[in-house]
Amino acid sequence: MPVEVGKPVPDFSATATGDTTVTLSELRGKQVVIYFYPKASTPGCTTEGGDFRDNKAQFDAANTVIIGVSRDSLRAQENFKAKQDFNFELISDKDESVCQLFGVIKLKKMYGKEHLGVERSTFLIDREGKLAQEWRGVKVPGHVADVLAAAKALHTGS
Repeated sequence: MPVEVGKPVPDFSATATGDTTVTLSELRGKQVVIYFYPKASTPGCTTEGGDFRDNKAQFDAANTVIIGVSRDSLRAQENFKAKQDFNFELISDKDESVCQLFGVIKLKKMYGKEHLGVERSTFLIDREGKLAQEWRGVKVPGHVADVLAAAKALHTGS
């Protein structure tokens, strides 16, 4: 059963870029934005990641950590991060464990064929580890601004 708004997000650990492991429980005390994207180095994913990169200082000011997740290999994630100069870590979720936890694997259509893929989605987790807000089926333009506004509001308690 995927995560639910208002409920604690189950703890997880996952391999990420920068020779790190992201463990959700170790981020308590900070807000966390976890965004899922279909494939590294594709146009929409590059734009979305760039928007998060360009707004990182404002997320930092709102005590909010940014983490990107896709099913790409760690090598592909490292290359994507380096090429786009991302200033946050990317999780390589080859086994789809984090994707399954958040319920983002969906039946998608591409060129008339159906396949299982990652639905572009973003989740905002509060300082106590509860899911504060979710965005599913995301369209990239304007999305990061919406997430930033939510993170700021959650941080200030408004």
